[in-house]
Amino acid sequence: MPLATLVGEGWGDYGLVDSGGGRKLERYGPYRFIRPEPQAMWQPALAESEWDAADGEFIPASDEDGGGRWYFHRPVPAEGWPLAWREARFTASCTPFRHLGFFPDMAPVWDWLRGCVADKADPAFLNLFGYTGVGSQALAAAGAAVTHVDASKKSVAQARDNAALAGMSDRPIRWIVDDAGKFTAREVRRERRYDAILLDPPKFGRGPGGERWQIEEGLAPLLADCRQLLDADSRALFLTVYAVRMSALAIGELLAQIFADLPGKVECGELAVREEARGLLLPTAIFARWSR
Repeated sequence: MPLATLVGEGWGDYGLVDSGGGRKLERYGPYRFIRPEPQAMWQPALAESEWDAADGEFIPASDEDGGGRWYFHRPVPAEGWPLAWREARFTASCTPFRHLGFFPDMAPVWDWLRGCVADKADPAFLNLFGYTGVGSQALAAAGAAVTHVDASKKSVAQARDNAALAGMSDRPIRWIVDDAGKFTAREVRRERRYDAILLDPPKFGRGPGGERWQIEEGLAPLLADCRQLLDADSRALFLTVYAVRMSALAIGELLAQIFADLPGKVECGELAVREEARGLLLPTAIFARWSR
């Protein structure tokens, strides 16, 4: 199975300014931040003074459990600040988990999914692990009826606030706080169908009822249930995998096996963001996708 690369380009409210030395320098609206990035093994392109001018930096903890804290060189709004991507509107903020409340490398994924359903009337879209809902807005703006699922009540509340910020409160979006696996299994029993599905699962997580999610154990059965929610008239499924020791080829072959009875094609590869300083590609995640 050949490997593909899906490249995210910067836009007005976001850009990967520079990277190197195990870190990356990004702009989020009017602010610039430094975050750790193990993939950036090369040397930065910009002078150290450019990096020193960042508004804040996340310093990771010494262990491998993902801890750490933000250090700010200038005041940054604790309540966040507004950003936009195409029709979507959302609030960015410096979270304790080192990210800024959305994942900018997903932008080409949102565009790809929109293209997959562009010729469908009232497409039905399922966003599992939907987080703060930028992907849900992206598909709702394209005319889809969206089912947004996340185990975090706080994240779903933020997603609803983001949709209101974008003037999309009246769009057909179902906001659901639930364990993704349990919800998908119930949808299979209800004989529901969707035109496109996006899965952006964490490595580890807990459902609202304490359900345990471990990607190595839960991914295959979840994909099998997702397959049951799609049919020969459906258009796409997109899976991203971050921060785990998995191969894109492995998840590609898993998807190919599960989707063998449907027409269409399966592809796998890497997500990457183009750096503004010199145009190199910084890999961020692996993916597998089915489309027809």
